Amino acid sequence: MWLSCLLLVLGLALVVGGAEFLVSGASGIARKAGISEFVIGLTIVGMGTSAPEMVVSLVGAIEGNADIAVGNVLGSNIFNSMFILGITAVLAPMAITRTNRRTDIPVNILVTALLLALGLKQTLFSLGSDELGRIEGAALLALFVGYMVMSFVKGKGQQQEAAPGEKPVNTWLSILMAVGGIAALIIGGRFFVNSAVDLAKALGVSDKFIAITLLAGGTSLPELATCVVAAARKKGQLALGNIIGSNIFNILLILGGSAIITPLSFADINLVDAGALMLSALLIFTSAFIGRKNEIDRVDGALMLAAGIAYYTWLFIRL
Repeated sequence: MWLSCLLLVLGLALVVGGAEFLVSGASGIARKAGISEFVIGLTIVGMGTSAPEMVVSLVGAIEGNADIAVGNVLGSNIFNSMFILGITAVLAPMAITRTNRRTDIPVNILVTALLLALGLKQTLFSLGSDELGRIEGAALLALFVGYMVMSFVKGKGQQQEAAPGEKPVNTWLSILMAVGGIAALIIGGRFFVNSAVDLAKALGVSDKFIAITLLAGGTSLPELATCVVAAARKKGQLALGNIIGSNIFNILLILGGSAIITPLSFADINLVDAGALMLSALLIFTSAFIGRKNEIDRVDGALMLAAGIAYYTWLFIRL
């Protein structure tokens, strides 16, 4: 037990330190490259913090276990949008730009709706089977490439100025900090989750509770740490880009790539799960157009958290 406690503390320290390094490095890259912090959050940070989901889903696809690949991504996106974005907004409201409202947030909704339409064809439209096939996976990958290119083109020349007192960092040092931060987040996250599971089992906590809480949120720990640190440092655009980027990355690249390896069955995804996923994307959209249209405020964050708690309560009761 003492070893688990030590690894828990070490994992938490790596996650917090990695998030600090990643945010600082990503901000430095954005300024040096002349690209907005949102786009850096969407790409480098979003992809980096989604590495655990990518590993879990691709390994599941290679081993022929589609349930792991699909469930991991859907659960991660719901957790990202309802809990992580909700917590971040409650701590520090995040600014929303005109491009976010017109492009990025609607794309998040469209990508989510497209995934459900392709994966639940039989359930929703009585067409084919509830499966994401190889051709559909290739289409998702093509959309991912197109969206990344569009994001870089739109984000060029929109970089933010350094915050007061923030010292400029060498480009290569910024890249090293970002890469090191991602590595620390992934390793620290694994230490934290594994040791927390060991401690929970030693204390007699049920497997059902462990699965819903520790394991479900475990692969999203890097996103949570990064967003909280970004919010604390007044870099809301980087935090928002991280969540939207992670969600789009999870659907288009991870599930798209996994479907090419082996067709992914959505047979175990019911309408409540699908509704929670769609709601998680719609809540971000409504936050951009209701109330203070230039930010996701604390009220929006509280609504996201309430929706997430309601869904996870239903999930816990159903197991």
